[in-house]
Amino acid sequence: MSTKKYTAPALLAITGLLLAGCAPTVEEQQSGSSDADTDNNSSETTETEEELKDPVQVAVLTTLSGAFAPYGEAYEAGFVAGLDYATDGTMAVNGHPIEVTYYDDALSADTAVSTMKDVIGQGTQIIAGTVASGIALQLAEQAAQNQVLFISGPAAADAITGVNDYTFRSGRQTYQDVATAGTFLGDPSGQDIVVFAQDTAFGQGNVAGVEAVLGGQGANVSSILVPEDATEFTPFAQQINDASPDLVFVAWAGTTSGAMWEALSQQGVFEAAPVVTGLGDVSTYGAYAAAGTEISFLNHYFAGAAGTDVEQEMLSRVEAAGEEGDLFTPDGFLGAQMVVEAIRASATDVSAMISALEGLTIEGPKGTTTIRAEDHAVIQPMFQASLVDNGGVFTPELISVIDGETVAPPLP
Repeated sequence: MSTKKYTAPALLAITGLLLAGCAPTVEEQQSGSSDADTDNNSSETTETEEELKDPVQVAVLTTLSGAFAPYGEAYEAGFVAGLDYATDGTMAVNGHPIEVTYYDDALSADTAVSTMKDVIGQGTQIIAGTVASGIALQLAEQAAQNQVLFISGPAAADAITGVNDYTFRSGRQTYQDVATAGTFLGDPSGQDIVVFAQDTAFGQGNVAGVEAVLGGQGANVSSILVPEDATEFTPFAQQINDASPDLVFVAWAGTTSGAMWEALSQQGVFEAAPVVTGLGDVSTYGAYAAAGTEISFLNHYFAGAAGTDVEQEMLSRVEAAGEEGDLFTPDGFLGAQMVVEAIRASATDVSAMISALEGLTIEGPKGTTTIRAEDHAVIQPMFQASLVDNGGVFTPELISVIDGETVAPPLP
């Protein structure tokens, strides 16, 4: 497990200036009165104490190695940019430096839980991150047991929303993906929909989401779940054709995306039924190959989709750091904004942090975003998109912005 730590250089510079200001000149040493020296030192000591307050420790647990590393890296880049934006470059809130340590969970629940226990034992009360839903749910349990604030990142499982008072999220959830897919359809009543997904918490969550959203509107929903370690997808593509669906909803993540899409294309799935899926990260655009222009994409985010001032603030910072805006960059950015809002309410009182976040409406990188007080769902815009082939380079184009309330998950 690797870690990286970021502190507050601006505040350290202030400390140096204050200490330099306390050093007397030669003339003061020779001729200044003892009373004056005492008064000056007392005054400047007070100023130093006012400037320097206890730092707030923040732990970010995300996947920085293995198949999902690009997701964790995009999240981390967004988090760094979000802290810079939300603190006006000071990396401090109300005089408290924010010290962030980034941990690689290696896509392992055991590693993530062990790390979380360690940082809590060291006094950390704010934990953010993770891209995997199964890991996020275990971290949420730890948050409740230890009464610390946990802000989940890109992990999409609906079960994270409302799981306990101590858990929030900064990304979208499966229901919002499925509801956005539903905006491509007319009346789903009586239509046969096949969910094609990996047999993981993410995939199973998508099946449940399609059943709840589109099944609830009268569609007949079935599923084909593929083992996560599968590398040959032809038999599964044939199962889709055998089902003769009216719509195929694909939920997929990771490095096997290219092979999966190639198998669907080779087996004629795109000729058999319309295919809807989520537009993935930048690295996957080419993996859709010829199929890319045939897919109807629901979208959480691609660079330029939102067209907001805050999005531009995010992109300028990320690009200055040598990165690019990607699928989960806004999850990190919004997560950092939420951390700053929590610390602004209190540097030490987790209950005050929770109260500050519940019902918060903020201008996030995707647009106006609300943290719903009742269950901590993130009500945010979603997008419809298409891929365009520009001489063999596939680029996303915005079809429509879907209002956050239109795809908001129902209250429990």
